Amino acid sequence: MPSKLSDLNAPLTDFSYERALIHLKEISQKPHYIGTENHGEVRNYIVQELQKLGLEVEIQGQVAINKKSRAGVNTKNILAKIKGTKPGQGLLLLTHYDSAPHSSSLGASDAGSGVVTILEGLRAYLSAEPKPQNDIVILISDAEEIGLLGAEAFVNQHPWAKEIKLVLNFEARGSGGPSFMLLETNRGNKNLIAEFNASKPTYPVANSLLYSIYKMLPNDTDLTVFRETANINGFNFAFIDDHFDYHTNQDSFERLDRNTLKHQGAYLMHLLPHFANADLSNLNSETDLVYFSFPGFGLINYPFSWVLPMVVLGFVVLFVLIFLGFKKNKIQLKPLLLGFIPFLSSLVLAGSLGYFGWKLILLIHPQYTEILHGFTYNGYYYIAAVIALSLAVCFAVYRPFFLKYESSSLMIAPLLVWLVLNTLIALYLPGAGFFVLAVYIALVILAAVLFSKESVNNKTLFFSFLSVPVLIVFAPMIKTFPVGLGLKMLALSAVFVVLLFGLFLPVFKSFNNPKALSRLFFFLGALALVSAYFSSGFNADRKHPNSLIYLLDADENKAYWASYDQKTDDYTRQYLGEHPEEGNLYAHLSSSKYGTPLSMYNQAEKVLLPTPEIRIITDTILGEERKIVLRIIPLRKANRIELLSKKPMHFTSFEMNGEKLHKHEKETYVFTTEKYPRILTYYFTEAGEFLELGFTIPLADSTDMILFEASFDLHTNPSLSPLNSSKLPRTEVMMPKPFVLNEAVIVKKDISINDIPSVP
Repeated sequence: MPSKLSDLNAPLTDFSYERALIHLKEISQKPHYIGTENHGEVRNYIVQELQKLGLEVEIQGQVAINKKSRAGVNTKNILAKIKGTKPGQGLLLLTHYDSAPHSSSLGASDAGSGVVTILEGLRAYLSAEPKPQNDIVILISDAEEIGLLGAEAFVNQHPWAKEIKLVLNFEARGSGGPSFMLLETNRGNKNLIAEFNASKPTYPVANSLLYSIYKMLPNDTDLTVFRETANINGFNFAFIDDHFDYHTNQDSFERLDRNTLKHQGAYLMHLLPHFANADLSNLNSETDLVYFSFPGFGLINYPFSWVLPMVVLGFVVLFVLIFLGFKKNKIQLKPLLLGFIPFLSSLVLAGSLGYFGWKLILLIHPQYTEILHGFTYNGYYYIAAVIALSLAVCFAVYRPFFLKYESSSLMIAPLLVWLVLNTLIALYLPGAGFFVLAVYIALVILAAVLFSKESVNNKTLFFSFLSVPVLIVFAPMIKTFPVGLGLKMLALSAVFVVLLFGLFLPVFKSFNNPKALSRLFFFLGALALVSAYFSSGFNADRKHPNSLIYLLDADENKAYWASYDQKTDDYTRQYLGEHPEEGNLYAHLSSSKYGTPLSMYNQAEKVLLPTPEIRIITDTILGEERKIVLRIIPLRKANRIELLSKKPMHFTSFEMNGEKLHKHEKETYVFTTEKYPRILTYYFTEAGEFLELGFTIPLADSTDMILFEASFDLHTNPSLSPLNSSKLPRTEVMMPKPFVLNEAVIVKKDISINDIPSVP
């Protein structure tokens, strides 16, 4: 990562993190999720700053629907263009300006950092008075946080989308750490990697395994829409450290790592001038490359087709070395076979320590379950503890074997396990194909042990030197997996420590006192756990996330306070009482992407909340199908509507406010609610807005639905003032929980279309 930060006095053609911070401080003062006044203010600020750069700015107002999530909204994308000398090929700079709803997120990192990276990067680029060959299109998209809807609107509706050949997207899932480059392509990545290296980025951090994992996760970005909908390639640049800040009120100007912001800028300042003049028509390829970054060498890469042969070669070399080792009497059969005992035992013990240790920690600290990200504020202590304790296990288990047997015999077990692992990688996860390079270095060490006439101890420094490249490439993954995927991945980190330990046994065997090292690492692990224990609480810098909603069931004529939390606290207890009812009040109401349901509730005093007006505009029989146009009109200031089906419905056509969902030619339905009853979620952005649905379903389908209308004004809604007046607000150590429907006033209403009269 960059360490030298350019200030306000930097040359105008340089990216200055301090200039970028001026913008960030302005746009991250308040939550600015879609539909808020602040959302419009942030949009206006960005427009003005682009205009100051001499750009003509356009606002794309467009109803958009995401087919995956069936979320819809009237988006307002910010667009500008720098015309190239050879128009027809477009480079898109992409990020989004809306913050996450429900959680009072300030959006400094996600994605204020992306906005200011583009603003400052463009300013520096234009200061050099360039004459780009390609058009440079700037899209600061809207409504990313509620379903990538701004990207949907641009890709499907804007004429500029047809010329886009490559996208550079800037994102965040934390507030610090290195920015990872993640590719998005439907085809091979060979040409993309070649052009990325040709741009000569100064601090590339990337590997093909991370993208393979990214594709498995439910964490799409705007760039995903470009790839899936329009087959447009692109690069994501995103950082994930301090993941606990993601989508929370702590995603603030103060907490964004300044080096991280400069890292984002470093990518842009190399890639923008390169791709502004590159041939963007030749980025597709049929060849996929394994790739990984290494300091000073950019992205080292080779084709997927090499992965399996490289593993086979590794087996061949290992068996040749075993044969020669037997011949030279430096490998014996008994120690070779016994070598599996300490290695497999260490894997099982360290992995179990990571897995069951985390389970035990959750029993000791149940408050951790309230952090839905899965990465706690003191999570780095737990990673340090797992690393230290895994090393302690390795030294303790291997100690008697180090005393009796040569490292040349003991190395065979880890090498065979690594090669088996790489065989599975070659067959099922070729993006991790660079793992075999660690085996090759270990084979060099084994060969040196076998053929050296000197004592192995005399070559410890040489072996240590050989291990450095492996540690540079692989050791960061020990931290990255639990940070990005949650501390439930501590077991994977522990196993990875043992795997790396096994490759360098000659180094560790040369230490005179493995028992003392085992004790040292046990002590360090215990020290990390003690540190974690004493930093397990919440405070003003490490806020406790909690949740509360008020729900009026208009049909049952009952009202409830409800929460997604596991336990009440001083804030929620005022509403839920000492002993709230446990369980999910409404099974399908807005569970989070982590599958978090409502967990407790208590009956509340009813207040007068107007229910939305529902009209049938048309209801027509077309053969064996029924076409219905339904209008839902909020009678209060609502932020969103969620519509669920009571029984399975099979939609053969569907549109929201005139925008249609399209089915693939091989699909029978546009979508069905057989597996998941949610029909849609629609967000309102302006007063007086209504939702009009047009859909076609089979005559036999039920038309009974459930409607949840939500406003994000739990503490400002005047109707609830009598209920809130005697309650204390959240303390300074609390914040709204992200990823769930929070701080909301909800009206539930059953809809039976057959009982609603048609309106001319």
